[in-house]
Amino acid sequence: MISRSTVDAVFDASRVEEVIGDFVQLKKSGSNFKGLSPFTDERSPSFMVSPVKQIWKDFSSGKGGNAVTFIMEHEHFTFPEAIKYLAKKYGIEVEETEQSDEQKQIQDEKESMFLVSKFAAEWFAGQLKTGEGKTIGYSYFNERGFTDETIEFFQLGYSPDQWSAFTDAAIKAGYKLEFLEKTGVSIVKQDKQFDRFKGRVMFPIRSMSGRTLGFGGRILKTDKKAAKYLNSPQSEIYDKSKVLYGIYEAKQEMAKEDLCYLVEGYTDVIQLYQAGIKNVVSSSGTALTAEQIRLISRLTKNITVLYDGDAAGLRAAIRGIDLILEAGMNVRVCTFPEGEDPDSFAKSHTESEIKEFLEDNSIDFIRFKSGLLKDEAAGDPIKKAGMIREIVQSIAKIPDDISREIYVRESAAILDIGEEVLFSTLAQMRNSELTEERKKQSRDQESRRLQKVPEATASKPVDRREILERSLIKILLLYGDREEIFDEEYIQESGDGELVMEKKKDTMLVYEKIYLDLQNDEVEFSNDSFKNLYPKLIDVLLLQGRIDVNTVMTELKDEEAQLVADLIMDEDRYQLSRWDEKQIFVKQKDDTVAIYLMDTILNFRRLMLDEKIKSLMSGMGKDDDDQRLEIMSQIKDNLGLHRHLGKRLNRVI
Repeated sequence: MISRSTVDAVFDASRVEEVIGDFVQLKKSGSNFKGLSPFTDERSPSFMVSPVKQIWKDFSSGKGGNAVTFIMEHEHFTFPEAIKYLAKKYGIEVEETEQSDEQKQIQDEKESMFLVSKFAAEWFAGQLKTGEGKTIGYSYFNERGFTDETIEFFQLGYSPDQWSAFTDAAIKAGYKLEFLEKTGVSIVKQDKQFDRFKGRVMFPIRSMSGRTLGFGGRILKTDKKAAKYLNSPQSEIYDKSKVLYGIYEAKQEMAKEDLCYLVEGYTDVIQLYQAGIKNVVSSSGTALTAEQIRLISRLTKNITVLYDGDAAGLRAAIRGIDLILEAGMNVRVCTFPEGEDPDSFAKSHTESEIKEFLEDNSIDFIRFKSGLLKDEAAGDPIKKAGMIREIVQSIAKIPDDISREIYVRESAAILDIGEEVLFSTLAQMRNSELTEERKKQSRDQESRRLQKVPEATASKPVDRREILERSLIKILLLYGDREEIFDEEYIQESGDGELVMEKKKDTMLVYEKIYLDLQNDEVEFSNDSFKNLYPKLIDVLLLQGRIDVNTVMTELKDEEAQLVADLIMDEDRYQLSRWDEKQIFVKQKDDTVAIYLMDTILNFRRLMLDEKIKSLMSGMGKDDDDQRLEIMSQIKDNLGLHRHLGKRLNRVI
């Protein structure tokens, strides 16, 4: 287990904006940072990071927490793994205590698969130093022009041309055959097992944080029955539609340059990176997917697609463009001279020459698509009409109205056709899409109705008590350790026996005020989440005198930690309309904490009086006149207190 001192050192060193900035493109928004959610598909950023409070909140998914919880959520790390990841990032030595046998046995299946993949990557890389590995694998990489530094940086490797060399080595090292099979590095058939990638050079495919997810393997000998490239099969940790080769190596440069170059193959990425073009990723030879585009959009909104100059490559470029446009991204295309691809071009040119070529030859998608289709439709009116329609279909994918109009006008000039025709065609297409979307929604609603799944159409009634409980927890978190002066009223007996109201000022800590008032009023939280969280926060304040949100989160359950992040980051967003109708009166933000807290407590007391008055009125139907008179007297007294509290809240009810 990791020592407490290491955990504390990691929390002290970690900066949430730096950690998340490795995965999400963040932009300054007041005192906070804002970006697109890495957990949902959104176009308007609702992911907030607070450098001051050192927490994050994703309003689209409801998740939140600190730097450690982000790594756990995003990379599916365990707590120790997240600590180790951050310790490595900040150069902190990890101290570990001896684990018990029971702890060693508790292996999460997914984690076991990650460990197998890590071992495999290291083992394949090590094979380049063996006799066979040097002669075959290392020679291949050397012929491609890859330097030793590049080979090591991308952790390139070799799988020996033997039936089970890797599998045998992994089992000998203590890895279970079950997980070797599940990750896809080994194939199991009855009582025999084989290496999936035997006789291939290996390209580890890593996540954005650097964990090995799977592999691409290229065969070197001529074998018509075997695929040239072979990827790991789909597994719990590897989904080829959701990963990009090179994203780990390119992420920082992509965010810095605010641009991503997208290529087809592994060697394209490596060759360009070695040449100095480091903001480059590959779809690993598969068709570009929406999930892959979303991965890029976390770091930049600008993509330049680099494709071979052959017909197949150009057609592939067109297929991917529409998906990029649909995601609201800015896309340009750069094609290489005939017979060249990014790999060969980067190998034969200097960094400055490559950058100059990319800058001079990258054109926006309209000019690229128009030029390509124009050549295909030359002299054929029917083909030209189809070409125009295809271009408008691409424009229709763009979510932004202004961008669509600009592209329509540009297309009209390039294609020598009236703007009104294109606008009319565009309107028809978008109307058709909207109609289809409505039909889909209608089908979904009908499906839910048949399955008796409740729909979230009716607005949830406002729970006044929950609002107030939420405010009290928020005050505890934000201001619990502050000392404030509170205006109090006490009922005292005068010398002649009459009860009089006396006012005085009390100085105390905010959390003490909350604790004492709730105790005196015998208030218990009704919301289960608040009920569980409240005593934990009070205990921290009683023992430590303050709340370090970042540290407290590590001691809470996941749902409680998310609630804490939600309450703190939601401070400006949690608003209800027409407070007057709800009879909850809240002071403005610039008022003191004491006033804010007193208003919350007074509102709580009024709510309790409301409930008590309702309860009393339900007993008015009793036959006993004396009982009815007693109830009426109590109602009168409680209404008087209710009015008095209203006056203290500067409102008369």
